[in-house]
Amino acid sequence: MIDPTIRRRLGTDAEGVLAEEFSRNHDRFWRMVDFRLDGALAGRVDPDDVLQEAWMAAVQRVEHFLENESLSLFVWLRLIVQQTLIDVQRRHLGAKKRDAYRERSIHGGQWSQNTSVSLVAKLLGTYTSPSQAAVRQERAAQLRDAIEQMDEMDREVLALRHFEELTNSEVAEVLGIQETTASNRYVRALRRLKVILDALPDFGETAG
Repeated sequence: MIDPTIRRRLGTDAEGVLAEEFSRNHDRFWRMVDFRLDGALAGRVDPDDVLQEAWMAAVQRVEHFLENESLSLFVWLRLIVQQTLIDVQRRHLGAKKRDAYRERSIHGGQWSQNTSVSLVAKLLGTYTSPSQAAVRQERAAQLRDAIEQMDEMDREVLALRHFEELTNSEVAEVLGIQETTASNRYVRALRRLKVILDALPDFGETAG
């Protein structure tokens, strides 16, 4: 729901309001891009460049936001960042992956697969020593298989709460579910993740 004050201010100084909101949430948007960015583009795409492009897109599309009564300004801007990231990845990746991004919805399919890959990458960040690096590929395959057995919505809730650091109410709004549902799914996802990590050799000790 659009805050009436925000609506009025957008009508007179849209660019200024968007600049304030983008600045206020810059770190959270940056974490989102860093978390979701395809690993093949690490070092090639700067999250700040994605955010700059998203900012320009938001300014151009602000009228669309004002026509949509269902989203808060933060969630709408996050959606713009998400769409921009997908567009950037389409431009940089090969034709096969571009087609995959084009053909699948950002609310499922490729985006959901990317969530699994991103979760694996972040969780494997604890493997840093040479001996751990030697088993990283095997652990990644095991962890990916286990995470993909989780409910798709639970994976998204886990990613949004734990890695993007959204509030429970923001997660509910992003996913279009009730706040109590989002909270229950987060607790369930954390429990499931603990079971997964505890079942992997060395991982429970490393992560703890």
